[in-house]
Amino acid sequence: MMEAIILAGGRGTRLQSAVPDLPKPLAPIAGAPFLSYLLKYLERCKITCFVLSVGYGSEAIIRSFGDAFNGIPILYAPEDTPLGTGGAIRRALSECAESSVFVLNGDSYLGADLEALARLHALQNADISVALKEMSNFARYGAVDLKDGRITAFREKARTARGYINGGVYRVKRDVFAGFDPPEKFSFEDFLAQNTGNLKLCGLPADGDFIDIGIPEDYAAAQSLLPRWVRL
Repeated sequence: MMEAIILAGGRGTRLQSAVPDLPKPLAPIAGAPFLSYLLKYLERCKITCFVLSVGYGSEAIIRSFGDAFNGIPILYAPEDTPLGTGGAIRRALSECAESSVFVLNGDSYLGADLEALARLHALQNADISVALKEMSNFARYGAVDLKDGRITAFREKARTARGYINGGVYRVKRDVFAGFDPPEKFSFEDFLAQNTGNLKLCGLPADGDFIDIGIPEDYAAAQSLLPRWVRL
């Protein structure tokens, strides 16, 4: 089994400027929900089970996708109260059987090589492996420091001439939070930044296409880009 968790609900999931009544995963892209493109990409990567972490807009997401996508089972890990990205992942991992699973943000797309990410993760016996996207002249994202395949730091958002960003695609050990005592609600990104010395974190630069629909400009650009990158 190849399982993938998608953070399809929780903190900051409304794209307020474009589709204020929908969670971002349901934001229409060329007539189809954004989440459809993620699921199709994962289908192409031979994922055999989806676990959707759903919070805000969960009923609409469940109504739209049901219990399968193109015959691939969908399980749901609902948040009764907002858990943050870290709490949502911890909740969703309890629905998984694999020793390591893929985890993806539900509001961005990175065409990473998941097989390569899984190989790196297994070879290095990593706790978490992150697909990284190299970018230039950016301030919207924090930069990631990478040395010899190991992530050494997650830096705060600042104007950066060139560097790697966290692409929002991970390979995560199912028991990654064992030995830690995070609160019920916490940020996965903060957990990573605060524990670079306590976790074995590996990074894999990804050459694939990337877009984050969190701002209106990129949401508008996704209307033409995503259908070219992923054919539904």
